[in-house]
Amino acid sequence: MKQNKEHLLLLVHRIPYPPNKGDKIRSYHLLQHLCKTHIVHLGTFVDDENDIKYIETVKKLCGETYFSKLRPSFAKLASVTALVKNKALSLDYYRSPSMQTWVKTTIKKHAISKVMVFSSSMGQFVENIPGMLRIIDFVDIDSDKWEQYSAKKSWPMSYLYRREARTLLTYEKKLANMFDASYFVSQAESDLFKQLAPESAKKISYFNNGVDTDYFCPKTHYENPYSSSEKVIVFTGAMDYWPNIDAVQWFANEVFPSLLLQHPTAIFCIVGARPSEQVTQLDKLPGIRVTGTVPDVRPFIAHAHAAVAPLRIARGIQNKVLEAMAMEKIVVASKQALEGIDVIPGEGLLLAKNSECFTKILSELLKENHPGDAPIARHIVETKYNWAHNLSVLDSVLDNASSTAYAQKTS
Repeated sequence: MKQNKEHLLLLVHRIPYPPNKGDKIRSYHLLQHLCKTHIVHLGTFVDDENDIKYIETVKKLCGETYFSKLRPSFAKLASVTALVKNKALSLDYYRSPSMQTWVKTTIKKHAISKVMVFSSSMGQFVENIPGMLRIIDFVDIDSDKWEQYSAKKSWPMSYLYRREARTLLTYEKKLANMFDASYFVSQAESDLFKQLAPESAKKISYFNNGVDTDYFCPKTHYENPYSSSEKVIVFTGAMDYWPNIDAVQWFANEVFPSLLLQHPTAIFCIVGARPSEQVTQLDKLPGIRVTGTVPDVRPFIAHAHAAVAPLRIARGIQNKVLEAMAMEKIVVASKQALEGIDVIPGEGLLLAKNSECFTKILSELLKENHPGDAPIARHIVETKYNWAHNLSVLDSVLDNASSTAYAQKTS
């Protein structure tokens, strides 16, 4: 029963609902898992006006909650103060005295002894509160992502991104050393951070993402969003996220024109919310379609000939790849997009090392009259990317903390 559950504080940098993009998928399933054994008090930010309507849905899952509205434009300006403090801009972006006050009040009110932090930016709210079990899910090594960004930008942005990589890595290492356990999204990500922070290696681990395979099911009937004559290559993802923007721009310019010459009925369909100006401009090119927000991404995957993940900047695990695999869709991906996925490229999941490889592989796939399927890809997802199984690694850490706290109270 609920009253027998222990209290736990969960801090997330973005409202963990709806689970329609990478970080929100992971944080939502994390929240659900923790709610099975704890009364979860949630502190989070809402950075999208469209997400305000989901606040009541999230409240029903939790004990006490605090939703701090964050305006990205104002937050970016506020983060500039970090430049004179030798701090990561990401920390001041989420700096919030009201969130800090709520955290301290909630911990004291419920005598909370356990906290789970999702993303390094939220660590600042409990870094100076000792005497608690503190666990952090870094998800990705964000500092390395900024380093990758810097290599793709010209000055002065290259300098700012390189500075962010350096200062954020310093903070990530500080949190890993300070907290009781640190988790990442894949073994590859975990192993890399152990090299960067060897002093904390024994406390660093990972749990893979998962996929709701009942939802992403190829046997469900989906209305075809394409015309019957079109042979479609689909890309899915949040289209205001720069690695996704970079990926579709590169594919549209370096790969798709050659494919279109060979297959005049080919379509490159870019499916995802909030397309940037760079992405919407691609819609003007021959054979390219930008959908913007769609009510259901599954029909666009189900009726495509293949899914692509031509990312050149990536960290962690790409949910878009796992979801397409769960739909038994053949996925053609770059090395970067496959880095965190525990699978050897082969049937159903194909590695393309450059534009020529993408063109050659996809040209062969488009010769088929019907979309190909890849049952082995779904089997891999079912066995290796199951949320309940993967999140269970947290249970032993939380249970041990409960036993320790109980022993201290009764001694």
